[in-house]
Amino acid sequence: MAKICAFICVLIVAIDVAAGVLSIEAEIGKDKVRYKRLNDFGCQEPYDRAFKLGLAAATLLGLAHITENLVGGCMCMCFTEELERSSFNRQLWFTCIIVSWIVVAIGFPTLVVGMLENLKSKGSCRTLPHHFLFIGGICCFIHGLLCVAFYVSASVSFVNGRIQGSQVGQYS
Repeated sequence: MAKICAFICVLIVAIDVAAGVLSIEAEIGKDKVRYKRLNDFGCQEPYDRAFKLGLAAATLLGLAHITENLVGGCMCMCFTEELERSSFNRQLWFTCIIVSWIVVAIGFPTLVVGMLENLKSKGSCRTLPHHFLFIGGICCFIHGLLCVAFYVSASVSFVNGRIQGSQVGQYS
């Protein structure tokens, strides 16, 4: 079970890192196009690649979050006895879940607004200083770190529960 959890954790972190890199790359590309257009005294044209990268980043963040919660929920249902024994790990686990929901509630709409902002700027000569894609990328990285904390606390809780359970069995 520990190997499966470690694999899933690494997979979710990889998805979150990919989403973060894609969104930051979209922000950098959008800024390059905007500054190039402004230096040429032309109006800002949308950067289609930024939209596609932002869409991919938002999709990956959603996929990572759904996977984390599905696997975390299954672990919670399967190992309720171990969780009840370890109050600190249970609190850490619950905190990680709540904070990851908050991060996704901020990051996902930020990515969507960032990619839609690029589409709405078509033919506009004004510059938009918002860095929504960058902020969404940072949220993706934070979500990955929370995933690691979530699975580490769960693994420690289960290992401690098994060790305590085997020691109780030895003394009985």
